[in-house]
Amino acid sequence: MWLLRPPGVYRAQADTELLVACVRREAPHAGTEVLDLGTGTGAVALAAAAHGARVTAVDVSRRALAAAWLNGAVRRRRIRVRHGDLTGPVRHRLFDLVVSNPPYVPATGTAPPARGSARAWDAGPDGRALLDRICRLAPAVLAPGGVLLLVHSAVSGVGATCRALERAGLAVEVAARRAEPFGPVMTGRAAWLEGRGLVAPGERHEELVVVRGVRTG
Repeated sequence: MWLLRPPGVYRAQADTELLVACVRREAPHAGTEVLDLGTGTGAVALAAAAHGARVTAVDVSRRALAAAWLNGAVRRRRIRVRHGDLTGPVRHRLFDLVVSNPPYVPATGTAPPARGSARAWDAGPDGRALLDRICRLAPAVLAPGGVLLLVHSAVSGVGATCRALERAGLAVEVAARRAEPFGPVMTGRAAWLEGRGLVAPGERHEELVVVRGVRTG
């Protein structure tokens, strides 16, 4: 779908498409409370809202929140936007479905950038600066029986995500996989990723995965 995307806001790509497909399989409906962490243009939030779910979208970027709200408004889908860091703005609420497509590309910096376009994808030396925080924080805002859907590249460690969510008490599975050619960012870092042992020599495809966690207690 066409989406308004201001400069510096992440463009919906294959990882977004994979996450949207998983959201649709969860069949959110009227009354389902959905939280989209790091909403960007709001593509995933819109997919949930299309089924009548009550969607709250959080992002540290005010531009992203404006884009998500406007993209919802032009489609007559209400998205509640909250400015802040991950679950901070909603830490006293519970949700039936939490979704996230966070930054996950390994980068040379020790911490994610605070501004600029790279904030949408750079995630520290192992790509887990945001992933690890989501694994710690998201389970606390899941209602009993609630589902977390988290998409990222296998380069960033699928096993690490699964183990972290299991430690948080969730029942975990890999809900979807898709092989994709490296995009411009990964291509530009291919030699560095090889040197770190994160990709095999000459490897120019990555596997995208959606990890699904369920709060059973």
